[in-house]
Amino acid sequence: MISEIRTQLTAHREVIAQIERELAPRIADMVTLLVETFANGGKLLVMGNGGSAADAQHFVAEIVGRFKMERRGLPAIALSTDTSILTAIGNDYGFDRVFSRQVEALAQPGDLVVGISTSGNSPNVLLALKLARENGCRTVGLLGKDGGSIKDVCDLALIVPTNDTPRVQEGHITIIHVVCDLLEKSMFS
Repeated sequence: MISEIRTQLTAHREVIAQIERELAPRIADMVTLLVETFANGGKLLVMGNGGSAADAQHFVAEIVGRFKMERRGLPAIALSTDTSILTAIGNDYGFDRVFSRQVEALAQPGDLVVGISTSGNSPNVLLALKLARENGCRTVGLLGKDGGSIKDVCDLALIVPTNDTPRVQEGHITIIHVVCDLLEKSMFS
């Protein structure tokens, strides 16, 4: 068992090292997009399924609440949190539309819409990001594997370079924490 623990922790470190080498400029670009969005009166909308839904909620909690710094709250919404909305849209329009319908209702030109998908192929995230882009929002994908079909509808795609879903998720939350830290320092230092 100790050997397997070490194997998994080594795999984690290797993915984080790849993120550092390959994605640092894109992470900086994501921070810039967020700063511009909030400075121009826009808001952040974030979505994902399963563990990525939890990451979306976590991200939004750090933005609306705080990460490390006492500051004013910033406008952000996790599109995976309202069970009444999710089940009504899922029932009436199908699960593929649970996020795009919310983007239709809530997103304004100048907002930033972030989709989180470990496979890069979640149909409901893809449809929502397409609609967001058509409606004048900027789009970011936190993706895994090869970025899937979602990378093509993103203004900025951050693809964690592994096919191992747990490592992708660990990469996503690490990126989210770095972004939150740099956002606060950029806007409130």
